Amino acid sequence: MSMKTVKNPAVVPTFTASQALATNLQRALVDITALSLVGKQIHWNVVGPNFRDLHLNLDEVVVIAREGSDTLAERMRAINVFPDGRPGTVAAQTSVPVAPEGAVITSDAVDYIVAAINAVVTTLREIHDDVDEADPSSSGILEDFTQRLEQQSWFLSAQNYSA
Repeated sequence: MSMKTVKNPAVVPTFTASQALATNLQRALVDITALSLVGKQIHWNVVGPNFRDLHLNLDEVVVIAREGSDTLAERMRAINVFPDGRPGTVAAQTSVPVAPEGAVITSDAVDYIVAAINAVVTTLREIHDDVDEADPSSSGILEDFTQRLEQQSWFLSAQNYSA
């Protein structure tokens, strides 16, 4: 067995985000993290007609939001930015509306979660062009999660249509 000590060279990122890019990605991270939290809040407290389908659909939204949080935070680290997903930061900075407390009837739950998803998508779309200009690799992440969340907004909002 060799007794040599290997010293790894310092890792030097090939790209470091500007402050503007870091700020935009932090906005996205805060909103998508908030969506995962309020999605579970509604998931636990939804009641009424079509409960089971909505309960399960809300888990799909949460999975997408959690993937988005992790993907964004890891991208931020890859470009030398420290993500801040602490509860106080998320609560203070999110554009996602506050979730209702207690039991939520299914039609109201749909209206709420669609509004929450749309708040996140609005943020992703607002920052997209600036992010794309600064770092096309990061904008691809925004595009992916925008598409996935818009699809969920459509799926969910369709439940409240009536003849």
